[in-house]
Amino acid sequence: MTPPSDTPPPRRSGTSLLPVLLPVALLIVAAVAVGSWVQFAERQADDTVHAVGSTAPDRVDVEATVQHVDAAARELVLRVRVVPRGSLGEAEGTAPVDALALQTSAATLGDLAFKAHERLATRDVKVALAGGSIGDYPFDTYETDVEFWAVLGGRQVPVRMLFSNNDTLFSISAEPLSSRPEAVFGLELRRSRSLLVFGVFMMVVMWALAASVLIGTWYLTTRREGLVWPALSWMAATLFALAAFRNTAPGSPPIGCVLDWFAFLWAETVIALCLIAVVLAGVRTALHPDGAPGT
Repeated sequence: MTPPSDTPPPRRSGTSLLPVLLPVALLIVAAVAVGSWVQFAERQADDTVHAVGSTAPDRVDVEATVQHVDAAARELVLRVRVVPRGSLGEAEGTAPVDALALQTSAATLGDLAFKAHERLATRDVKVALAGGSIGDYPFDTYETDVEFWAVLGGRQVPVRMLFSNNDTLFSISAEPLSSRPEAVFGLELRRSRSLLVFGVFMMVVMWALAASVLIGTWYLTTRREGLVWPALSWMAATLFALAAFRNTAPGSPPIGCVLDWFAFLWAETVIALCLIAVVLAGVRTALHPDGAPGT
């Protein structure tokens, strides 16, 4: 009788993961590349400094930088740094040779005044926004004008304005409106590309979660599964988690904006109704497991 062989049985060749991992890796690389390009484009736009006004050697330079845009209050905070050039300044432009007044447009809430021979300090001014409504979040847009003209010692002097933006939640386009001694920019403000993408992503996620709960409700009610407590816990957690998720929207949009009417309010309604339907169907199944009608 032939003794049994000690050789192990041949291994079964498993399915290769390469056809799955390769497309996933390519998608990850493509997503990172697109994200890097978008981030770089936004960074370049934020670092851009727009210039308008006179280039005369004796002038007043106004460096205006947007620090924060408050869409709810319909205003932006503009940080202003003034530097007199040439014969208009002293101590390398840190002080004016005479009393200096910077007059602004009607949208800017207040003019600026500086005493002669005193060090010029950076000032923050508020500028009112026109057009648009925060109710259109995340698709809201606004516009305003930023204007400066300078009076030194009772006479008007040339002005050059350097404008930039430091608010990452808004993308601001600046268009020169005048080549006179005054410096004027027409501004158009809209949500940044990153915020817009995130806002649309939030709406898609809200509808996806509502659809998931709706499918689960259909399964539980048609199969007469009764009161499935893990499923009920998941639905209730989704109902409250969605509200917390909505509150993470950048810029703190108010209730009733486009984000709510396009997704959040309807998703919450669908999930709440699904939760109630599952509870009612589960109670009915528990009371009448044989399917007989109740008395």
